[in-house]
Amino acid sequence: QGGREANQVSDDYRYQDGNYEGYAPNDGYYRGGDEPTHEEDAQSDVTEGHDEDDEVYEGEYQGIPHPDDIQEKQKKRPPAVADEYRDRADLMAERMEDEEQLAHQYENIIEECGHGRFQWTLFFVLGLALMADGVEVFVVGFVLPSAEKDMCLSSSNKGMLGLIVYLGMMVGAVMLGGLADKLGRKKCLIISLAINAAFAFLSSFVQGYGFFLFCRLISGLGIGGSLPIVFAYFSEFLSREKRGEHLSWLCMFWMIGGIFASAMAWSIIPHYGWGFSMGTKYHFHSWRVFVLVCSLPCIASLVALKFMPESPRFLLEIGKHDEAWMILKQVHDTNMRAKGEPERVFTVSYIKTPKQVDEFIEIQSSTGTWYQRWLVRITTTFKQVWDNVLYCLTAQYRMNTLMLAVVWFTMALSYYGLIVWFPDMIRYLQEEAYESRVKIFDEEEVSHFTFNFTLENQIHRNGEYRNDKFIGMKFKEVRFEDSLFEECYFEDVTSSETFFENCTIISTVFYNTDLYEHIFINCRLINSTFLKEKEGCHLDFEEENDFLIYLVSFLGSLSVLPGNIISALLMDKIGRIKMIGGSMLISAVCCFFLFFGNSESAMIGWQCLFCGASIAAWNALDVITVELYPTDKRATAFGILNGLCKFGAILGNSIFASFVGITKVVPILLASSALVGGGLLALRLPETREQVLM
Repeated sequence: QGGREANQVSDDYRYQDGNYEGYAPNDGYYRGGDEPTHEEDAQSDVTEGHDEDDEVYEGEYQGIPHPDDIQEKQKKRPPAVADEYRDRADLMAERMEDEEQLAHQYENIIEECGHGRFQWTLFFVLGLALMADGVEVFVVGFVLPSAEKDMCLSSSNKGMLGLIVYLGMMVGAVMLGGLADKLGRKKCLIISLAINAAFAFLSSFVQGYGFFLFCRLISGLGIGGSLPIVFAYFSEFLSREKRGEHLSWLCMFWMIGGIFASAMAWSIIPHYGWGFSMGTKYHFHSWRVFVLVCSLPCIASLVALKFMPESPRFLLEIGKHDEAWMILKQVHDTNMRAKGEPERVFTVSYIKTPKQVDEFIEIQSSTGTWYQRWLVRITTTFKQVWDNVLYCLTAQYRMNTLMLAVVWFTMALSYYGLIVWFPDMIRYLQEEAYESRVKIFDEEEVSHFTFNFTLENQIHRNGEYRNDKFIGMKFKEVRFEDSLFEECYFEDVTSSETFFENCTIISTVFYNTDLYEHIFINCRLINSTFLKEKEGCHLDFEEENDFLIYLVSFLGSLSVLPGNIISALLMDKIGRIKMIGGSMLISAVCCFFLFFGNSESAMIGWQCLFCGASIAAWNALDVITVELYPTDKRATAFGILNGLCKFGAILGNSIFASFVGITKVVPILLASSALVGGGLLALRLPETREQVLM
């Protein structure tokens, strides 16, 4: 007990030693006995960090205690029991006590560093990474109409392409989030963004569907890992009074990502001339240019992140005191210079570091082969990550983890399900209106006529066509039923949703057309010839570039702006719990109004209202998830919950899309009941706005 008392630092803030009494106790300004001359000042700058024949300690001029001083103090203490002979439970208890002391001391240090230029710089760097996540969600939806023609996608292939990104995000969130608690925030975020940027860039050039699917999967894995790291990283540079507000402001970049993706799709995809071809096999159409442009936020964040430091809170957690001290001093000095107070001194000289109880394996270079050493390191790291995952389900955190999991899942199921359902419903309403304008021709007889114009949205029944020519034309949504074609000639014809049913086709030539066998349903072909059929799929730009899709996504992204502003301003005033519960319950009410959405404009309006109401819950969920878990488990817990969120998104997309055109009742009741249940459960979570970051 006497040893532990001797080990207590009398002041959490400063290392109390006669050699460092130059640090003032209260106001943070240097008040040494004698003011140094300019010449002495210059000498200090030159020798700072210099070590020559062990005469000058590199931290002497920075306030870091000299190791010899610490050893001298330790000699005067009563002998302590070596760690290897102590019970692990005792070590963990001591570590928990250390972490609690560190949490309060770190809060004081961050308050002394202030909130200024450094945090705002990091805000924009991490904001670009969050923007890249927002872009990733929208990219596939925007390119799908063009990509399905370019790569001959079936309906099942289109569905898989839409879900594969969420699958990658789910795996990436759990895997890279867990690694961030072991390898560091900055390092894992760089890995995450590099994976996303590389495979997003590559996906714009690949031609085959399988390789494109693989690239989008790995791209999603990379960007999925960035989300938990971004929030854990930024929160560790924020004081308690700033944390809720500024994490909410950071969430705005997800909205900016959606607006950026919508605007780029609107301005790039319709421009067919913005691509090129190499022979007949390689085509780089405008939608591929769009995919390329969408990787820019990720690349920009990756470059900027190289100039940002690691989280000092993470470094203290793994015992790297001096590195953490230097970063905190950098934060302090950057902010003080920006405020016009460059003379203000960073008064902290010693920071509490938790007891290290993890088992680290140091492998000598002479042990085994290089891949055996790497295998041991990788296995050990993943075992530690798995232990962290299990720790989130221990008695201390089990209830909070399970409640948060339900809230995240219900929010994702309803939100992601509805944002896919809205465009599908709008498209269904468009198709209904289109079909209502169909023209029907009965028993028409046409002979010796040349068709060289587009036929669209027509049904021809019991017609007779003799010696007619169909040259350089398009069929769009055209159906021939029980008709006769005799000695006709089709050349350079393209079609979309066109079918011949129960027709008789006699002595007719098809040259360079895409009228393949599957569009002739129960037809009799007598002495008819197919020559030089068109190969591949052909993009129909007038039909497929649906500006309304871009407009709906643009307005949906923009509609969350008021909710973002309100949540940021009120997050620290009304608390996280009320924000989540209130936002989810209001969103559930918005769902019921969807019963009255019987037109395109009404659906767009209700979508904007729903997105605007639900964004506050998302922001508060991000904040409370960061604050409920300790530093060495924070990114892991966030990654698990965000991975579960993406699983909810996959289910929501699949379930809600299957009811389009069948009924509105099931999607609306499912979404609203999930939101009500999740919102009521969220009210039982502990409030965290007054807590320091553990």
